[in-house]
Amino acid sequence: MSAFDMDFSPTGTIRPKVSVERSLGGYQAMYGSMQDGPFVLPAVPYEKVPREFRRQVVQDPTGEAPGTIVVNLQERHLYFVQPGGEAIRYGVGIGKEGFLWSGRAVIQYKKEWPTWTPPREMIARKPELVKWAGGQPGGLDNPLGARAHYIYKDNVDTGYRVHGSPEWWTIGQAMSSGCVRMINQDVIDLYNRVQNKATIVVG
Repeated sequence: MSAFDMDFSPTGTIRPKVSVERSLGGYQAMYGSMQDGPFVLPAVPYEKVPREFRRQVVQDPTGEAPGTIVVNLQERHLYFVQPGGEAIRYGVGIGKEGFLWSGRAVIQYKKEWPTWTPPREMIARKPELVKWAGGQPGGLDNPLGARAHYIYKDNVDTGYRVHGSPEWWTIGQAMSSGCVRMINQDVIDLYNRVQNKATIVVG
């Protein structure tokens, strides 16, 4: 069966594996340089990103409704659930120990090239960030990257975001201050699919 690129689903039926090239375009197109508003995103050397953390279509392992975002902290994967039993899977970076958040919430709103304002606690740990106490404008060096999705629970800002990052090499690692970070090209793709008030599950 491997010669036909087939696999067995949990129900025992046989279905073809979903090709990233057919479904989403090749990796060069996905991770190439692109003009986005006033900025030109640099290409990501995707060959240096482990294959499991590159954008791809997979069978949905979450059981959630289409349109839901599911972040698996252990796997370092984000799933955007699709109709028909599939999901788009992206690699993510997560918070280091002591900075993790989990739960069920909503994407209250989204922003393109968002302003980043470091929390007071972060400025206390890193005094050099005081220059951005009033907010760092969006741009290629902004820690929130090209897009941000703002996570609210019970109409209260959790302070956590699903956002882009210029540091593509940190995807798959636990290095952030709690937010879920993505390759900029991936977060733009997600942003274009997600609706405001979409459910997000992190765990």
